Amino acid sequence: MRVTLFILFLICSLTLGTPRLEAATNPLGTEVARETLANGLRVVVVRDPLAPVVATSVNYLVGSDEAPQGFPGTAHAQEHMMFRGSPGLTADQLADIGSVMGGNFNANTRESVTQYLFTVPAEDLDVALHIEAIRMAGALDSASQWKQERGAIEQEVAQDVSDPDYVLYEKMRAQMFAGTPYAHDALGTRPSFEATTAGMLRHFYDTWYAPNNAILVIAGDVDPKSTLLEVKQLFGGIRPKKLPARPQVRLGPPRAATFTMSTDQPNGMAMVAVRTPGLDSSDFAALEVLSDVLDSRRFALFGLVPQGKALDADFSLDPLPNAGIAYATVSFPAGQDPKMLESAIRSILADVVKHGVPADLVAAAKLQERRAAEFQKNSIAGFASDWSDALALYKVGSPDEELAQIEKVTVQDVDRAARKYLDLDHAVTAVMLPRGSGKPVPSRGGFGGQESIALGAAKPTPLPDWAAVALRRLSVPPSTLHPVVTRLANGLTLIVQTEDVSNTVSVYGHIRTQPGLEEPHGEEGVSDLLDRMFMFGSNPLHRLQFQQALDAIGASEQAGDDFSLQVLPENLDRGVQLLAQNELDPYLPANAMAVLRDQLAASVAARNQSPGFLTRHSLRQALFPASDPSLRIATPASVRALTPGEVQDYFHKVFRPDLTTIVVIGKVTPQQALAVIGKYFGSWKAAGPKPPTDLPQVPQNGPDVVAVPDSSRVQDIVVLAQTLPLTRSNPDYYPLELGNAVLGGSFYSTRLSIALRKQSGLVYSVDSNLEAGRTRSAYLVEYACDPPNVTKAAAMVRREIADMQRTPVGKEELLRVKELLVRQIPLGESSVDAIAGGIIGRIDLGLPLDEPTIAARRYIELGPQQIEAAFRKWMQPADLVRVSEGPPPK
Repeated sequence: MRVTLFILFLICSLTLGTPRLEAATNPLGTEVARETLANGLRVVVVRDPLAPVVATSVNYLVGSDEAPQGFPGTAHAQEHMMFRGSPGLTADQLADIGSVMGGNFNANTRESVTQYLFTVPAEDLDVALHIEAIRMAGALDSASQWKQERGAIEQEVAQDVSDPDYVLYEKMRAQMFAGTPYAHDALGTRPSFEATTAGMLRHFYDTWYAPNNAILVIAGDVDPKSTLLEVKQLFGGIRPKKLPARPQVRLGPPRAATFTMSTDQPNGMAMVAVRTPGLDSSDFAALEVLSDVLDSRRFALFGLVPQGKALDADFSLDPLPNAGIAYATVSFPAGQDPKMLESAIRSILADVVKHGVPADLVAAAKLQERRAAEFQKNSIAGFASDWSDALALYKVGSPDEELAQIEKVTVQDVDRAARKYLDLDHAVTAVMLPRGSGKPVPSRGGFGGQESIALGAAKPTPLPDWAAVALRRLSVPPSTLHPVVTRLANGLTLIVQTEDVSNTVSVYGHIRTQPGLEEPHGEEGVSDLLDRMFMFGSNPLHRLQFQQALDAIGASEQAGDDFSLQVLPENLDRGVQLLAQNELDPYLPANAMAVLRDQLAASVAARNQSPGFLTRHSLRQALFPASDPSLRIATPASVRALTPGEVQDYFHKVFRPDLTTIVVIGKVTPQQALAVIGKYFGSWKAAGPKPPTDLPQVPQNGPDVVAVPDSSRVQDIVVLAQTLPLTRSNPDYYPLELGNAVLGGSFYSTRLSIALRKQSGLVYSVDSNLEAGRTRSAYLVEYACDPPNVTKAAAMVRREIADMQRTPVGKEELLRVKELLVRQIPLGESSVDAIAGGIIGRIDLGLPLDEPTIAARRYIELGPQQIEAAFRKWMQPADLVRVSEGPPPK
């Protein structure tokens, strides 16, 4: 099949020209290979040896800007249909291959680009490239497949328009760009999808999906030169197309507008937005630096937060190809006057227009951009994304060129951009006002009733030879991690993993806490108040001085029970010193604490009435006994009663080294890390006995159905859950997790996704998860759907779980989920964040650091009878609790 298909491509391409080889530009030492093939496909391969993993990104230079008038979601719909099969590769084959390879198998659509993304073990690169070459050569876009996919994409629309933040942003865009393609994003609308035909999508694909309208980026542990040769073999024969002229975006003059909307969230938001030039403007780099300055924690906008005038504040720049949106957003508790905040925002921005920005904040912003660029290398998928954005969106040759443009920006450039584009007379002002929700109510429907939908079986599909050979690999891949563990004299656990893929060091800290057990009765909310106080810096350096010290070394820092530091190696000592000061000796001023305490009390009052909180609390109430510590909640009264002494006492009781793990990853040796961590954290002493941090065991729950009303949603969020009286260390965890992978653990070739999404179109996505802890566990299934389908979808989930209890998993199906799970070892090591999160998670659960390897061996050993027995023993589908949030379910 492979030979026939690609010989045909090569025959068709004999008349094409000679490939153009471009010289690699790698000022930071990154190994890069580039080539533009004869058919116009631009290819960039970047080596990142962090883990034996590779990420691919096919960037088609087409998006919602090219959508036909009246059909804003055409590009998005075609993105969905690219997963519904191509000549030579069926939808079932594509889903099965993606599920086995694991990792990221996804896509996204924006205004000017549609991206198709893979993150897979490096040895599976050949499979990923085969898929993308076949999809670039053709798409089926059949009427029957579109009929099925339409239901799923309409559920995605319903999901997004049920999100108040999304609705606010879309209304703001509609006001700012009325009459242009930018008046909407790439999502699309239900009415337009109902009117869209498969023929329209096929025409869109035939027009815009071409090698000469695409950029392929490959990043990871690969040899760039040999990878280029394979790309030429697979993609070189795909014929280019004559591309039509692109629609012109003609912007009218900006107009001021104001609107207000309600939100189901506990806090409100005020936004002031202005139009800016887009990515094609010579001023864009200056606008990026201006946005960084206005978003600085030393700038006056964030200063509203420690003053108690706002819960949070930030400034953002969203670039589009020919225009952009710059906006300040400030969140506030229910009951606060948003007019006051709008006035404050306008006054702060007007002062920038009149007086310019501080020079030291411009220097700090540029230093932070340099640090961020280096840290991009610490994620293989993130590095591929960074390169894709540079090439496809920013229209530069590399991320380094993008950074070079920022380096050239002067204070005068930033001041000029502020004067020119912070046009407050033509700003769009938006306010979201929080409102409460009705109380949770018992819901009808349960799980019974007849269901006419034919569920079908998750039958494995024969794969093409090129995929079958590569994916029939069931062995435990070696881990690339070799962490060095040290226990300090004070009980702190230090774990060091040396990595040299970037000139960076990351520090991650975690204190094992459980507020439900540790907060004294009557002091509920003290952990939240303490968390907010860390913004004030340390006793040696108060808030602005502390942030200035971080800016001086280009570091990013966060304190709390989860704390972190990102810094360049030459500044590691100073960075850890600042982190330790903030973490161990925080500045807790009584006057500021009083202001934030009252603000928190107002937020808690609104939160306790918000649909999201009521949904989570109702789920816990249905699962756990009434006396369970997880059901303790802060109230306005408990927060207002808190004193500075109680906050200090809680800090000294809970923040202790013998419950703390610190992970250091990057360009640092274990000896260097031990020296610097010991220097600044070694004198930390624990006070008194260890507080309890393990929740009590819980009995199995009974059935319950609860509906939380939320009139802002058009779609219901649904959670089905049950408790399991087993712990993470129980041997039955492994067959249950393997069975969960069959049900819902990977893309949409799983049983739940086939039944609920692919065959019926009832949901956009469905996820299942086994949450196993030190003392208790729960099994959860979550989906979102239209109200009439809530009970129908729940019944399908229940039957699928019951089928796992009475019918052994098929041999081929089980083999593929095993192949998926063992591939998680390299994928779990493909970013520094993932490495640190995995290590801390294993320490927190009391597991050995090589647990992924142990688990992989166990998965390989397990058979279908063991999965069936574990599901019979632990799963109770008849007792699944159902909690929904949204319109009344049916």
